[in-house]
Amino acid sequence: MPTLLHRAAAGLALATAAALALVPTAAAAAATAPAGSDTSTSRSAGKPGHGASGHGKKSTVTTPDGRVFITDEQGRALQLRGYNAAKYVHDRLTPGDIESMADQGFNFLRLVVQWQYFEPEQGDYDEAYFDYVESVLDAADREGVHVMLDMHQDVYGPVFGASGAPEWATRTDGLPFVDDPANWFNNYFQPAVQRSFTHLYDDADLRAAQQQLWVEVADRFGGHDSLLGYDLFNEPFGEFEEGEDWVTASARIESTKISDMYDRLIDAVRSVDDESWIFLEPTVLVGYGVPTQLRTFDDPKLGYAPHFYNTGVEEGGDWTGDDFVVNYEAAISAYPSANGMPLIVGEWGVPNSRTPGNAALVAAQVAAMERFASGWSIWYYCRSDGGGYCAMDAAGGAAPGNEPAFGPYARAISGVPGAEHLDAASGDYTVSYTAGAGQTEIWVPKTAYERAPEVSITGGKAHYNAKKQTLRITAKPGSAVTLTLEKK
Repeated sequence: MPTLLHRAAAGLALATAAALALVPTAAAAAATAPAGSDTSTSRSAGKPGHGASGHGKKSTVTTPDGRVFITDEQGRALQLRGYNAAKYVHDRLTPGDIESMADQGFNFLRLVVQWQYFEPEQGDYDEAYFDYVESVLDAADREGVHVMLDMHQDVYGPVFGASGAPEWATRTDGLPFVDDPANWFNNYFQPAVQRSFTHLYDDADLRAAQQQLWVEVADRFGGHDSLLGYDLFNEPFGEFEEGEDWVTASARIESTKISDMYDRLIDAVRSVDDESWIFLEPTVLVGYGVPTQLRTFDDPKLGYAPHFYNTGVEEGGDWTGDDFVVNYEAAISAYPSANGMPLIVGEWGVPNSRTPGNAALVAAQVAAMERFASGWSIWYYCRSDGGGYCAMDAAGGAAPGNEPAFGPYARAISGVPGAEHLDAASGDYTVSYTAGAGQTEIWVPKTAYERAPEVSITGGKAHYNAKKQTLRITAKPGSAVTLTLEKK
């Protein structure tokens, strides 16, 4: 597959870190509001999310530090790791692709889908595209891969040379659009693009069309065993008011326009699907370490799906080892923790993992996500020896520098997860948890351990199956289990 263009972030001047630290989260505002004060509208409510379990067959496990894990049908805490895939017409997935992902040990796919393909003409749904998406879910059903359907947009839609909303759902009021070929993200700040978001959020007919789209999607795909849930809107944006900086505009848009949209779309999905998870995204400002201002929503099965990109690296630089990861981790957890939501990083990755700084960034991001997330999907499922966002080299292995993303991990933990860490330099891996009834499953890839690793365990018994690249742990419920793998 071809090397992908880098997704550079806008080179805008933001407020200083000290000023950003003063921006409260919506969850914090609700928590500190006087008793009886109204901190929500519509479906939004001050009460946190689903807590220990949701309705339907899926539930959650919450750790003492507030992390929430989605459980499988055996009640085990799932850790989800995998790819983003199929953004482009030329690289739509086949059943063989899903089998390849599973063979690599990945149990998660964030499948990129787009409104422009589902409904190219207003009210006229493309059955061939629905059939394609169903074929991917059918393959994922067979392979045991969990799928998040990501309703993707970049720069609103194809009217602006991007992807997302169809032409008929794009209204610019004749405002100008001048393409920036050097930095596509700057196109978000064009008046025509921002006005299109305003019409989507405000116009009754476009609201209804977007809601009906989700009814059609959830009604068609909601019965698949592999369907984890729906990411309602990729990287939402909006129109700035006169004199607003990015921080102020993002806070206003998240707490009003985007939250209102999520209220409507949650209702639409729930009209036909009560079982699947629904995932919400903040604006991309979260990548600067700015907490989200999304409201709290009254639904028992909502997850948080932010993205984890470094601006300087996106623009072609080599990571300098600055405080990016630390600042992001500090900002990202408050909202899902306050609302009892699982946090799955919907996108992350670097455009060139082969440089020393960027390889270090990949290792640092994987280590950070071990601490604050219950899953992630790397951008992007493709192969290349020429760099770009392709996570794999031309042979289908980890691109140089991306090896930590292809390492061992606990795919399903029976009990309450504790700590997990892969030492990228040595290859040593450690996981700890408090055991429940059932087996814990660890993926132990041959690409990381050419010879069977040395296994040390306390609190349980481990059985390693080299052929299946899997280690299973049994333990007495309530036992404190610690497992370490070392290269021989």
